[in-house]
Amino acid sequence: MNKLRKIAQLIEPQLVIEGAGVLLRRSIAPRRSNEFDPFLLFDHFAFNDPNEGPIRGFPMHPHRGIETVTYMLEGFVRHRDSLENQGTIDSGDVQWMTSGRGILHEEMPQRGPDGNIYGFQLWVNLPSHLKMSPPRYQEVSDQTIPLVEKEGIKIRLVAGTVDGVSGPVTEIAAAPLYMDVQLAPGTDWTLPTPEGHTVVAYVFEGEAVFSDETVSSVTMIKYEDGDHVQVKTENSPVRFMLMAGAPFKEPIVPYGPFVMNTEEEIYQTLADLRAGTFVK
Repeated sequence: MNKLRKIAQLIEPQLVIEGAGVLLRRSIAPRRSNEFDPFLLFDHFAFNDPNEGPIRGFPMHPHRGIETVTYMLEGFVRHRDSLENQGTIDSGDVQWMTSGRGILHEEMPQRGPDGNIYGFQLWVNLPSHLKMSPPRYQEVSDQTIPLVEKEGIKIRLVAGTVDGVSGPVTEIAAAPLYMDVQLAPGTDWTLPTPEGHTVVAYVFEGEAVFSDETVSSVTMIKYEDGDHVQVKTENSPVRFMLMAGAPFKEPIVPYGPFVMNTEEEIYQTLADLRAGTFVK
């Protein structure tokens, strides 16, 4: 490891309303510029302000051409879809859904024992040759996510490999790293990352020095290229999501819950919805 990834950009999440009135902190949004390739969207959701009123969720809606990743920290989400799947994403669980050619699904959040709901939603792009593939799920329960622990370091590893340990989510085209990292005060952590891959970190608790720059929560970091990242804590702990993936370097056309490669494919998607042929 000889090329430290420096910080290319610090992003302050913007508050947006989605679904049936859900307030989200959004750091990455789908854009044709595709500067976070293969990542399309990153939302941090919470329903813990009484002024927000009753909990609203995401009623039945379509997706095509992407993968949606839901990671619950507190509370849980009831989900069901057009393939007759249904279940619950509990605290600590991850659902990695590959929408492929098309799926309709619903996600309705519920409060946990402490009355809180916290979680993240990540969208990962699919390459053009997989955009019309059959939909599938990888449901990952809290107990099956490996915990990589060293002095002052705790990593919940959802996808990718760290120190010889691999996460349970596999066979994803973007070859992603997806992990929840906690560092105690006075910790120095270095992680190798493949050169050429896009790397981002979402700091949501505490603060630390990321590549010689102090970053406090809540902030999204986009890294420059390199072969490793370095994070050091001083007097306070830090917790962040770290994501890395291979860019597909293909043009994209985002349109709401769809991300395809051309405008014609978006027109076809809308035609399929109107004709009732979107879901097979």
